[in-house]
Amino acid sequence: MELFFSQYIYDSTLRLDAEESAHCVRVLRHRVGDSIDVIDGRGTLMHCTLLNADPKGAEARIDERVYGFGSHPYSLTMAVCPTKNIDRYEWFAEKATEIGVDVIAPVIGERSERRVLKTERLERLVKAAAKQSLKGAVPEIAAPVSVRDFILSVPEDAVKMICYCFDGEKFSVRDVLWAGCALLPHARKGQNRQEEAPASFTEAPDIYILIGPEGDFSPEEAELALSRGWKAVTLGPSRLRTETAAVVATTMVYYAVLTEE
Repeated sequence: MELFFSQYIYDSTLRLDAEESAHCVRVLRHRVGDSIDVIDGRGTLMHCTLLNADPKGAEARIDERVYGFGSHPYSLTMAVCPTKNIDRYEWFAEKATEIGVDVIAPVIGERSERRVLKTERLERLVKAAAKQSLKGAVPEIAAPVSVRDFILSVPEDAVKMICYCFDGEKFSVRDVLWAGCALLPHARKGQNRQEEAPASFTEAPDIYILIGPEGDFSPEEAELALSRGWKAVTLGPSRLRTETAAVVATTMVYYAVLTEE
């Protein structure tokens, strides 16, 4: 299944941008009358018929909409400090998109070695990863902020977890999830329904996970998080790199919710 992406959607038609149009018409050689599938980046898949095979601005008729395509019954924000080697951070963003994430929030810690991050390339990477992994929603790449500001910005009633290496009581991701939010098994039954967006996608629990830089969080950052209701969690006995820890945490949420009966 090949997917295209469009932000130019009208009542019953849509238009592909120049890049998507060139891929559709020149590379894949689609012609007028062909069936194509398009995502809107917000969770909807559209089955379409190509009306205009212009390689600079192809247009299509929307025949059917599928809401919640490739979705998950929770909203996950991964707040991860950018790595010194940017390739590692891009790898995390790609894999987290494939698994299931809603917001990737770059955060700058007191011990961060990389303090500047341009988000344009990340946005292109997650769009491609969403199409590759058959998802209707493309994760949002948030503007970078400090760890402290991010901690203070998260709502009090959200499910909040921080992964760090200091000693002290820690919980499993699964236990925090199932104690902190109503991840009902029946929410999974609403996936990929047609015509009407099910309520489970607008009422998904908000989950936030903080992953620190190569030098970990400072004690002050960790103490601030704990004082604001964040739960310290463990990802196992291995010492993981930043990007590995972020992917493991994303996977733990996916596994805890979508495999639980």
